[in-house]
This record gives sequence, C-alpha cells and structure tokens, in this order.
Amino acid sequence: MKNTNLKEQHLKQKYTVPQSSQWTEITPDLLWVRLPLPMAFDHINVYLLRDEQGWALVDTGLFTESTRNCWATILDKLDAPLTKIIATHMHPDHIGCAGYLSELFHIPLYMSQTEYFASRALYAGAQGASVWGDKQYYSRAGFSEEQVAKFTQSSTGFKNIVSPLPLNFVRLKGGEKLSIGAKEWFLMEGNGHSPEHISLYCKDDGILISGDHVLPEITPNIGSYSTQPESNPLLAYLTTLVPFSQLPDETLVLPAHRHPFNNPRKRVHNITSHHHQHLNDLLVACRDGLTVKEALSVLFKRELDGAGLFFAIAEAYAHLNYLMYDQKITRTLSQNTYIYQTL
Repeated sequence: MKNTNLKEQHLKQKYTVPQSSQWTEITPDLLWVRLPLPMAFDHINVYLLRDEQGWALVDTGLFTESTRNCWATILDKLDAPLTKIIATHMHPDHIGCAGYLSELFHIPLYMSQTEYFASRALYAGAQGASVWGDKQYYSRAGFSEEQVAKFTQSSTGFKNIVSPLPLNFVRLKGGEKLSIGAKEWFLMEGNGHSPEHISLYCKDDGILISGDHVLPEITPNIGSYSTQPESNPLLAYLTTLVPFSQLPDETLVLPAHRHPFNNPRKRVHNITSHHHQHLNDLLVACRDGLTVKEALSVLFKRELDGAGLFFAIAEAYAHLNYLMYDQKITRTLSQNTYIYQTL
C-alpha cells in the first residue's frame, strides 16, 4: 500500500526547483539538488539517495569553484557523509567533481566500463598525436580551411572542468541491479548520447533517474564525432530508448536537466518522432545533394556558434550516417567534401 500511495503522489506532486546549495525532497530517501553550469544549459540536476551510513550521489556537476562552493554548503547541511558516487556517463557536467568528492571522502566511483575508460582517455588528452583526423572530419563536412583550423585548435577544456579521476572504479552493467540502502535499482543501459550510459530505475518506488538519456522538452545530443566519424549513434539511441517506453506511465522521471516528469512512454514517443522528422527533412534536402555544413540549416533553425556549432556538426553527421547505413542516401567524396544524395 505504501508504494502504491507513493506512485499516486508522483502523479499529483509538483516539485519545487531547489535553490542554490539547497535540495528538494522527492521522498525522505531521495533528494534533488541543482548545480550551476556556465553554458546555455545553466544547470544540472543531481540526486542523493539514502544509503547505509550516509548518502549515495548520482552525478556531480562540473569541477568549478562555484560547484565546489555549492557542495561545501550542501555537505555541511547533510545529516551523514557521502558513501559512493554513481556517474550516469562521462560528460563533464556529470563527472566533473567525481574525483574530487571521491578523494574527499575516500569513497568508490560507480560507472560503466566504457564510460570510465573514455573519460580517462579524454582527461589524458592527445598525448602527442596529431589532429589530422579531426581536420579531415571538418573538411569533409564542407568547411573552409580557416574554419577547420579554428575548430581544431588545441584545447584542454575537458581537463579544466573535470577533477582527476579515481584510479579504480566499481563497474555498472545494464541489466544488473544495484542496492542502495534499502532500495534496489535496476540499471538501464542507453547508447548514442554517450557510449554506455546508465539510468537507474526503482520499480518499488516508481522512480527513474534518467541522466541525459530521456529528457523533458529537449533532446540529448546524438553525435558522430571526429573520434568515431563512421559511427551510427542515432540507431543505437533509438534502439535503447525502447525499454524506457515500456515503463509504467506513472513513473516519476528525474532527469539531469529541466524538471521531473511522468509518462516516459509518451516522452520516448515524442523524442523518436522528433528524430524521424529530422531524418525525413534530410531525405528531402538530399535530393539535390547536401553537405554536412548545409545540413545544419535543415536540422537547426537557430544561429549556431561556439560549443553549439561543435555539437550540431556531430548531430548532422549522425543523422546522415543513419540514413546512409539505412541505404536511403549515398555518400560520395567530391573535392575532399562529402556529398549526400537521396537514392
């Protein structure tokens, strides 16, 4: 009866967005914290789960002074220390403070294997390797030499906002279960936005901590990046969305961005429709031949620059790769630029 009442409450409750260095109680054993981000996404939602002897943390925020100050205040107010850190995936806003907090409390980092080693590789940087592959990636997208040079300037951005990662971790695997305090969480793997994203679902409480895999109002970036330009992440993403559509409508979804929401089935349907509309638009645009650069205006109606352009190029590659592997379009190399044509 208790769990049934809790699920009914999820449908009625409107949760207040937590203020800086505060939290909103979702349940007595689950707290919602919002941390600042210095970008278009001005926040990330992270969650504290009641554990034995303290609190388990899901995602951590960037390794910045403002985030560390938030954590200092929050940790001082909590009634017990952190016991473990769970990272849904490797992006800096999710793992930035993972090493910092792990070192502070000498507690383990829980993460999927692919995400852990990918983040270690990004933290290590190029290690003397050249960027000819990156230059080829942007050149074949249809950008000028000047633009390619700008895109491939050396950067240590990842290392600037991510604390040194622990040298050991506890592996999370999709399909397995993780006990946190008195609760059991089913680990749901998602691919496409990142290599091996892990979301956590508690059937008894009807709660899904979705990370970035299922977001309200916005869709996560799905990109074929220069590190793996021939990948097909959109197929992986749409495929691994399906199990989320099978969760009960009353499920409370706690995302990494925006607000908690119900009915993951409806949200998955909307996200899938969004991507298929983009694919249909590209099919039409490819009738007369299309470059990746030209595809940007088909997919995005807003002005693109900086990080937004970086993500958009990868997203355009991903959608075109999907259509190419689905044999809906062909790709030819003309004057060092890819031309995509509808069959």
